[in-house]
Amino acid sequence: MAMSRNPVLITGCSTGIGRATADLLLKAGYTVYATARRPETLAELAVAGAQTLALDVTSEESMAAAVGEVERAHGAVGTLINNAGYGEYGPIEEADLDAVRRMFETNVFGLARMIQLVLPGMRTAGGGLIVNIGSMGGRIAFPIGGYYHATKYAVEGITDALRNEVREFGIDVTLIEPGPIRTQFEETINSSAAVANSDSPYADLVAKVRSVNSGAYANKLLSVGPDAVAKAILKAVESDPPKSRYLVTAAARAMVHTRRIGGDLVWDAVVNRQFKH
Repeated sequence: MAMSRNPVLITGCSTGIGRATADLLLKAGYTVYATARRPETLAELAVAGAQTLALDVTSEESMAAAVGEVERAHGAVGTLINNAGYGEYGPIEEADLDAVRRMFETNVFGLARMIQLVLPGMRTAGGGLIVNIGSMGGRIAFPIGGYYHATKYAVEGITDALRNEVREFGIDVTLIEPGPIRTQFEETINSSAAVANSDSPYADLVAKVRSVNSGAYANKLLSVGPDAVAKAILKAVESDPPKSRYLVTAAARAMVHTRRIGGDLVWDAVVNRQFKH
């Protein structure tokens, strides 16, 4: 157990990957600070032994307060797991850009600010670990998800740059890239993709994307539960050093490698066949 990675601060623990990760790390013996915008959603984790805090990654005051509380108790955050995030879907032409900006605030700027807040303490302590939860959608892109993919491509770039900026301080950085995970994510993206009007030129494509998404998340061969991601995160926390990336699910590995090896021509053919309507 890499107890030098203690304590662990996790964003977005109310459901899904964040909750599963907090639970698994608690069972592994780590000191876990589980956070969410609504701390009342963390009652079960508190009973299990987690320290729970309110943390809204779109609020500077909230982020600074949470990091400050951990640092007052332990000197520094040992591991930051940037998990908070969601998907806002819609055609590039028609998507509500105010909604897109809100998604960027959570998925990109909130993640970046959390990193900025924990790094001074980590440098002083002489080490630490930052785990960013990205997505296979940071290396491939599907229609109607363009703006969500843009946030995850941004996380890829931030993570790659950061890894080489902080290595000399003994700080490790890793990226978790889940494929289809059975959480509330599918409901969120499908409900947001439904904004296209019935007379929209993209209406048929939106309907097809929603159908394909539902089928993929219902397919036990393509999707897995959040515990699979939690296990990859635990592996990263306990590895010295961790790998730079952890692709989670066979579907994610297959699609990312198809995109990388086949190039644009092959990938576009795959996408067009899948989403033909």
